Amino acid sequence: MTTLPSAKITPRPSSARGHADHGWLNSYHTFSFASYFHPSFQSFGSLRVLNEDRVAPQSGFPTHPHRDAEIFSYILSGELTHRDSMHGRKGVSTGEVSPDDYFVMKRGDVQFTTGGTGIAHAEENENEKEEVHFLQIWALPWKKGLPPRYHTQTFPEEKKRNRFLPILSPLKGGVKGTKEQDEKAEPVVKGTIPIHADFMMGASLIDPGEKASWKIGGGGAVEQKEGRKVYVHLPIRHLGAKIRLAGREEATLSEGDGAFVEKVKAGDELVVESIGNGEAEVIVLDSN
Repeated sequence: MTTLPSAKITPRPSSARGHADHGWLNSYHTFSFASYFHPSFQSFGSLRVLNEDRVAPQSGFPTHPHRDAEIFSYILSGELTHRDSMHGRKGVSTGEVSPDDYFVMKRGDVQFTTGGTGIAHAEENENEKEEVHFLQIWALPWKKGLPPRYHTQTFPEEKKRNRFLPILSPLKGGVKGTKEQDEKAEPVVKGTIPIHADFMMGASLIDPGEKASWKIGGGGAVEQKEGRKVYVHLPIRHLGAKIRLAGREEATLSEGDGAFVEKVKAGDELVVESIGNGEAEVIVLDSN
């Protein structure tokens, strides 16, 4: 049965994305990025970049700068090692993850960077045999010149099973938040990573034949309630996953595909059905 009848859902096939294969890096771009440019795909709300990257063993991104962007990596498989200009040391696994740990990221880990006034970091695959597969996502912050900061957090698979687990939510205080609120780094939704944007991210692992529902805007977690923009992405894991959005046959996505969901509001529920032969790992990026 069709749900969200007022929603406009526009699929973005994987075959239509930008693609760059540099040997050490195989990357698919949903939005204009680096040498890929498409005038119709510059951003979606505050969502600016969605790259699906595979980095070969013993290679990676050398030290490079960022500023005035909220950047996060969602690890799908393999390992990604982090270094940054704030700490001047190699990330190491601590066994226990806190918002200020820097370590070798693995499946289930999310690392978040506020570029702010400027920061430099490197992300490399130091594994000798296995590639690392991850999503690199950028959002535009609600204001420039923020203090640079990192957060790293693990999101257990069992909490994503056939339901959406919130990963990011807005920083408490919003665009008018105080310096103290920024330093406290408390998100609107408990257990998530705080982002300087009216933006949420969620993830689910949906078994074949099962469904999961994403409550747009986290219900009341965002400031802009009307006119939300939700991007849904199904990563390429070669499991035979396929999903259907809001009960619409024309909104059926295979691995690598995504979809723009518009004309929705906070509190609406986007139902995602897993209709393929394998587990579907579904990412939602919910923006103002």
